[in-house]
Amino acid sequence: MAGHMVDMAIQRIGSKKDTPSQFALLPAPRYPSMPHYPPSDTANAEQVEEIHIQILGMQCTACAGSIEKAVKRLPGIEDATVSVIQNRAQVIYHPAFIDASKICEAIEDAGFEAQILEGFLEQETKTVCRIRIKGMTCTSCSTSIETSMMKVSGVKKADISLATEEAVIQYNPKLISYKQIMQIIDDMGYMTDLISAGEDRDKVVLKIDGVHSMDAMQLIKISLDALPGVKSVEIDTQGEKAIIAYDPEVTGPRAFIEVIESTGSFPHQYKASLYTHPGQGGPDRRAEIKRYKNSFLWSCLFTVPVFLLSMVFMYTPVIKESLDMKVVNMLTVGEVLRWILATPVQFVFGRRFYVGAFRSLRRGSANMDVLVALGTNAAYFYSVYTVLRAATSANFKGVDFFETSALLISFILLGKYLEILARGKTSEAIAKLMDLAPPTAILLCLDGNGNVISESEISTKLIQRNDIIKVLPGSKVPTDGVVTWGQSHVNESMITGEAAPVPKTQGDKVIGGTMNQGGILYVKATHVGSETALSQIVQLVEAAQMAKAPVQKLADGISGYFVPFVVAFAAATWVGWFTAGKTNSYPKSWIPSSMDAFELALQFGVSVLVIACPCALGLATPTAVMVATGEGAMQGVLIKGGHALEGAHKIHQMIFDKTGTLTMGKPVVVNTKLFKHMVLQNFCEIVAAAEASSEHPLARAIVDNVKSIRGDSSDLSWLPEVKNFKSLVGQGVYAEVQGREVLVGNVQLMIASNISLPGEAIEFVQDMEKQACTAILVAIDKEIYGALAISDPVKPEAKPVVEILKSMGVQILMVTGDNWGTANAIAREVGIEKVYAEIRPQGKAEIVKDLQSTGMAVAMVGDGINDSPALVAADVGMAIGAGTDIAIEAADIVLMKNNLEDVVTAIHLSRKTFRRIRLNYIWAFGYNILGIPIAAGVLFPFTGFRLPPWVAGAAMAASSVSVVLSSLLLKNYKKPSKYVVSNFQREN
Repeated sequence: MAGHMVDMAIQRIGSKKDTPSQFALLPAPRYPSMPHYPPSDTANAEQVEEIHIQILGMQCTACAGSIEKAVKRLPGIEDATVSVIQNRAQVIYHPAFIDASKICEAIEDAGFEAQILEGFLEQETKTVCRIRIKGMTCTSCSTSIETSMMKVSGVKKADISLATEEAVIQYNPKLISYKQIMQIIDDMGYMTDLISAGEDRDKVVLKIDGVHSMDAMQLIKISLDALPGVKSVEIDTQGEKAIIAYDPEVTGPRAFIEVIESTGSFPHQYKASLYTHPGQGGPDRRAEIKRYKNSFLWSCLFTVPVFLLSMVFMYTPVIKESLDMKVVNMLTVGEVLRWILATPVQFVFGRRFYVGAFRSLRRGSANMDVLVALGTNAAYFYSVYTVLRAATSANFKGVDFFETSALLISFILLGKYLEILARGKTSEAIAKLMDLAPPTAILLCLDGNGNVISESEISTKLIQRNDIIKVLPGSKVPTDGVVTWGQSHVNESMITGEAAPVPKTQGDKVIGGTMNQGGILYVKATHVGSETALSQIVQLVEAAQMAKAPVQKLADGISGYFVPFVVAFAAATWVGWFTAGKTNSYPKSWIPSSMDAFELALQFGVSVLVIACPCALGLATPTAVMVATGEGAMQGVLIKGGHALEGAHKIHQMIFDKTGTLTMGKPVVVNTKLFKHMVLQNFCEIVAAAEASSEHPLARAIVDNVKSIRGDSSDLSWLPEVKNFKSLVGQGVYAEVQGREVLVGNVQLMIASNISLPGEAIEFVQDMEKQACTAILVAIDKEIYGALAISDPVKPEAKPVVEILKSMGVQILMVTGDNWGTANAIAREVGIEKVYAEIRPQGKAEIVKDLQSTGMAVAMVGDGINDSPALVAADVGMAIGAGTDIAIEAADIVLMKNNLEDVVTAIHLSRKTFRRIRLNYIWAFGYNILGIPIAAGVLFPFTGFRLPPWVAGAAMAASSVSVVLSSLLLKNYKKPSKYVVSNFQREN
């Protein structure tokens, strides 16, 4: 029996993949995430080149892994290696399929700075600014800004989002400043506000009031420079601002304000406050909404009478006679009134379309304003022509279209008003998150003994690290910190989605923005400002809403050609109908009695111009992604951009880690067995001493077990002395305890160390594995002295979640570093058929790559450091929020709660979102594909149906609004797990 067990263990160690034959994997793919090359006619397609890229911004191995993942997904990549220590990447690629600059772009898209090294030259400096841009009307605007910015010397990358009205520009500050970038965009005809520039962390801008001389500003600068922790002080005399870089461990904004206000001839001579850039806090659409609303209402004041004069009063006998009275020659009163009323609509309330069209054409592009200006001008100026001809001719009879131009402008203004109103609702999630933090906090001043001397109310923005904050019952926790005194229950549902209040006592962490429901808490601030969990979530959601989903490239590609095509098609429509009319190609009866062939053709041409809508195409994806990422964040699912959202809905296979993911992640020792004579407490203390330096959950369980035996919950001073500690990844630990060699780990470690396994030890291991427990063997001086059994309970929602995912068509697998017996027992309990056990961290990533080589989209769900390589390698990595920071950094989707039901939520939300995006595109494309030919009169010969220009304009305005409203339906998204899981549990 023992020999069989040893042989089995040796086989498992000897297997490179650490998997049994029935689960043998396919060979590792040459290109793990992109197994196929795109077609190429290049003769030297087999040629490979090597480049070295310097990368800035990497923090850990997870960052390096995410870069490798981004690069290896590109076509034509032979191999890629990233070094965190050297901040460099080595990439071997096929130049026939990909350019080196595209590789750098992929790295920059992953959130890092990249520069090709030529002879390992020093990388040029780069920084990033975020700018709010107002005045963009459609995708053509955002695309033209991107194109123009990329032509500017010093600008390395430009990402423009129409939906968020935001630009993220990467530039070289030695060549260009953010102010020059803003000026360039301003010169293109837009309005800009700075959101942030450069590295804002540990830097604050203060607005100073009451300073009237350079000497006073210089005195303030000297006073601030003298403060400990202040690195630099810049004074902006024109804006009366001070920009201060500082060490947050030593000082902070509150100290700066106190110094400024104490400077001067008398106290509070100068006033200081935190300065907020105009663009911060999200796009403020209130002024724009008010402007469009007022324009629409004023235009209606003139348009309604024009409509009545053209469409109603002309059919009212008494009024018609008055309107038909001649003024000069054939010019009537009605024509004069319509001209007078339509003119302010065309040139006053429609001025924005002229300005927008002019600026668009000046920069070499065309947007929706061009179509509106052309359409309304054609109708208005032809009407002016008919009026002038009537005034100078005794027999001319023509029809004016003043009501067409006026109605067009009014309807489009209404459409823009409704669109902006609706678009504002797509970013409500961020506003709600930002509002979670309370505006003020109670600051405690303590003496040397920790006694409270005084308390004062301060702005939450002025909290500094290590401040002691008093949190009253029923109030919100103002910042992240640690409880130093008191006990209470805190409702964290607004951040983590966890419904049940969490008990808090001394030493527990609290999150800013959560609600204190019980007693008073004293909290020591550990993270302030942009470092808090709430700020990080807001930044992540903002970044996600800026990132373009791959599907959006379709609309971006079309936008550059859409308007020129429509203009050409409208001209062809007019020429075609006019020529057909002049050559009598259609019956004269087709022409309305009040028109001639020219006027009929003109109406068709104008209708084509104004019915076409590029806005609907441009808003189809970003508005849906904005709503989805915002709603996901509100429900505890943080989705890092459109790429992750798009990838999640394509998932075919999902791999779950076991410990901490499928199980509770809180293992406990349930059995201890001695195989040699030894005092149990001494045995346990030796094992705990060896494991105390390990961060593995099983090691913590062993140490906690000994603490409970001794009745000591905190102090570890009683542990025996340890020397030469070594962590053996995937096997256990080695240490010298009290001069004795101690090995604590699995069967593989013992066999690899040439330690013989007694039969009773093997029997104990087998029995524990059958009970879904992990058996840990302990060897002292090359002999097995005992073993421990550790159990990690399965999460109650694990089995229902697995069943739900299967019903959604997702194949479920489990991968773990634990032994086969425990792994199979857990898998049977939760309903997973395919298992990979005894796998080391890098082996998990290899499994992901091998599955991807079959053409499947693979997701990985994990929580620990050892899951990071697999999270990076997967098409979509999901990190349990209760896991490590490294796992969260490596993941594409972060589940804030330690609850597997959110995996279902992430997949379900992704599928709902892309179903909505498809519907948006179907509507946007269908509207234009059907609407443009109908406006051109394709149905007129068969049905006599003709689309008046003002109706076409109303349809165009409605199309954009309808797409945004369609995306807003995602705000009604409800998590499926709560209902589906409960139903599943009731049925079972």
